Amino acid sequence: MDQLRKFVAPEIVLGEGAIGLAGRYARNLGASKILLVSDPGVVKAGWPEKVLASLTAAKVAYTVFTDISPNPRAEEIMLGVDHYARERCDVIVAVGGGSPLDGAKGIGIVATNGRHILEYEGVDRVDIPGPPLICIPTTAGTASDVSQFTIITNRYEKTKIAIISKTVVPDVALIDPRTTTTMDATLTAATGMDALVHAIEALVSSAGSPLTDLHALEAIRLIFGNLPAVLRKPGDVDRRARMVLGSLEAGLAFSNASLGAAHAMAHSLGGWGDLIHGECKGILIDHVVRYNWPAAEQRYRRMGPAMGLTLDTQSSKQARETVVEALTKIKHEIGFHRSLSDYGVAPADFPTLARNALRDPCMATNPLLPTQADIEALYEKAF
Repeated sequence: MDQLRKFVAPEIVLGEGAIGLAGRYARNLGASKILLVSDPGVVKAGWPEKVLASLTAAKVAYTVFTDISPNPRAEEIMLGVDHYARERCDVIVAVGGGSPLDGAKGIGIVATNGRHILEYEGVDRVDIPGPPLICIPTTAGTASDVSQFTIITNRYEKTKIAIISKTVVPDVALIDPRTTTTMDATLTAATGMDALVHAIEALVSSAGSPLTDLHALEAIRLIFGNLPAVLRKPGDVDRRARMVLGSLEAGLAFSNASLGAAHAMAHSLGGWGDLIHGECKGILIDHVVRYNWPAAEQRYRRMGPAMGLTLDTQSSKQARETVVEALTKIKHEIGFHRSLSDYGVAPADFPTLARNALRDPCMATNPLLPTQADIEALYEKAF
C-alpha cells in the first residue's frame, strides 16, 4: 500500500435491543433537549415511539420533527433547523431510513454552520461539526448511520447534492435488526440493492484501501447470501440481522473509499424524477460494471468468491459476463425487471442527466473517468 488512507466511523452498537439505548446515549452526550427526526412512515411503524420511551426513562426532554420526504428536500432541512433552534435543542436523534438520517445530518450542518444547506455541496466543505447525533436505522441499505455522506434534493434545479465530510459522521449508531422487520418487500429489495452497490463501488473505487476492501467483500458475501432469502421469509430475524450487518459493512467501506458512476448517475436520476435510489442503482450497476471492467478487472474478480462464483480459469470476457449475469440474476430474484423507460425517462433527458452525474463527487473515484458521451451511452443501455 503506497498511499495514505484514513478511516472514520462512529461508535457502533449492533444487536437486538440497541434501540432501547437511545436515552442512555443521549444522557451520556449531555443532552438537555433532543430533536428527534423521523418521517411519517417510520412513525406509523412505531419505532420513534420506542425511542421516545427510552428518552423519557432517561429523563431527557425531546421534541419531534417528522416533515421529511423520501429523498429529503432542502426546504425540509431548513424547516428542521428552525424547529431545532426554536426548541433550544442541543442533540439530534434520527430514526428511520436514509431520508430521516440524511435529514438529521443536514439539520445539524446548518445548525452549527449557519448557511443554507445547498451551500455545502462537495467534499470537506463543512467546517464545524454539527451537534451530537445518534442514528437509529430502520432499513438495511443506506448506512447513513455510519457514513460521511449526506444526500439532499434540490427540487428547484431537479438535482441531488452530495455533502461529504468527516464532520457529518454520527457520534453513535444504534443498529437493531428488529427495526427492519417492518419494511415491505419493495423497500427491502431497494435498500438491499443500495447496500450491494455501495460495496461493489467501494471495492473498485480509486480511493479504496485494504481496510475498505475487507468490509466491501464481506458486505457482498452477506447480501448475496441473504437478500433473496429475506424476501422469501420477511419475518426471519436472523436473515434480517445478516442484512443489517451487510449494510453496515458496505457503509464502512463506501464512507471511507467513496463510490462511483452508478451512484453519481442514480443521484442524477433521483433529483430529476424523485425516483427510488436503490432501484435506480439496480438498473445501472451491470452496465457500469461492463464499462469499468477494463480499468478494474482484478478488483471485480475479487468479488467472485463472495458472489459464489469461480472466475480463476475464465478469460477476461468470460469473467466479466459471469459477474454481470450474477448481478442480473439477483436483480431479477428481488423483483427488479424495469428499465429507465418504465420510469418515464426519455432519450432527450440523457444529456442533462449525464451533465449532472459528471458533477457529482462520487464520479471522481470511479475507476474510469468518463466523458459526457460515455455517461449518455450508459443511460441509453439502461433505457
